[in-house]
Amino acid sequence: MEKLERGLVQIYTGDNKGKTTAALGLTLRAVGHGFHVFILQFMKGRQDYGELQGLKRLEPECQIEQFGLPGWVHKGQAKEADCLEALKGLERARELITSGEWDIVILDEIINAIWFELIPEELVLDLLEAKPGHVEIIMTGRNASSTLIDKAHLVTEMVSIKHPYELGIQARKGIEY
Repeated sequence: MEKLERGLVQIYTGDNKGKTTAALGLTLRAVGHGFHVFILQFMKGRQDYGELQGLKRLEPECQIEQFGLPGWVHKGQAKEADCLEALKGLERARELITSGEWDIVILDEIINAIWFELIPEELVLDLLEAKPGHVEIIMTGRNASSTLIDKAHLVTEMVSIKHPYELGIQARKGIEY
């Protein structure tokens, strides 16, 4: 199996939609070239996300797991169960990143998990330090810190110019979720 010669760290951040979508686009491209991709979704416990069904079609080269409870987390009001779930996801990420089985590991919404105080940023920075040289890590979420941005090789910010929510259009199945 072909491995990446050099794995980098990427961040998709910003206040507009497209962060997870960009990571999933990269997944499709990578699987098309024979790479193995594992996606961990933090703070996502719903089962109606379209990517959960769509990515099953890319198995076994691509797999996905969720680490989040249904419902919302409010900043400064995280429940212990939400924190434990995020920490469980972080431990799973470490297993996957260091296993040698996966070329790309996507930590979807991990930046939000940091911002909502579910996991300490220091633990994520430690994880980045443990990354083998051939593993690519993609992190998504709003409010990426300057420390995370400094550690990354590629940072893309999704900036809102116009959004259908401003017109009262709600999230649409197959488009936003």
